[in-house]
Amino acid sequence: MFIIGLTGGIASGKSTVSRMLEEKGALLLDADRIAREVVLPGKEAWREIRDWLGPAITCPDGTIDRDRLGKLVFTDPAARQRLNEIVHPRVFEELMSRTEEIRRQHPDAVLVYDVPLLIEAKMDRLVDLVVLVYVPAEIQLLRLQNRDNLSPAEALSRLRAQISLEEKRAYADVIIDNSGSRSETLRQVDCFWRELQDRLQTATE
Repeated sequence: MFIIGLTGGIASGKSTVSRMLEEKGALLLDADRIAREVVLPGKEAWREIRDWLGPAITCPDGTIDRDRLGKLVFTDPAARQRLNEIVHPRVFEELMSRTEEIRRQHPDAVLVYDVPLLIEAKMDRLVDLVVLVYVPAEIQLLRLQNRDNLSPAEALSRLRAQISLEEKRAYADVIIDNSGSRSETLRQVDCFWRELQDRLQTATE
């Protein structure tokens, strides 16, 4: 099995690229999706968050109020660290469990880890190749404002909570520039996928 670590930043278009790779035949494990699962009502992480922040952090249906939680952790580094301490170990454990299941069922698969904090969590050490979805900071900021209906200050605060895409370039084996049109991004993904298939084919000969 060959594992790609796909990373980027908020509003960089990482999910778009992950879907393109899925369409090529890659299998996908989405850390954000797993993170939402591990904080569902009744789960251990859900109880810890509720004990930490009180019942007001939950919606009427018992789920975590993601908007309220996001506003807290993106403006308070200590709160962000505490949330990461609660959620990340559970996400990592689930990611590893699902990886082993895929390895048993599809030993020749190309598996994509879609992990926003791949570099920050040092998970780049666990993959065979790091792919960074990159956009210039000014485009990233504008897309984030438009996507989440944020003020410039709110959007900038969220960007500063992560390592910048410029810094992440140093860790990347492959860079997909998503600052243009979708078709331009798809052309880059097509090229990357062909080169990867050639590489894997050569490795088995």
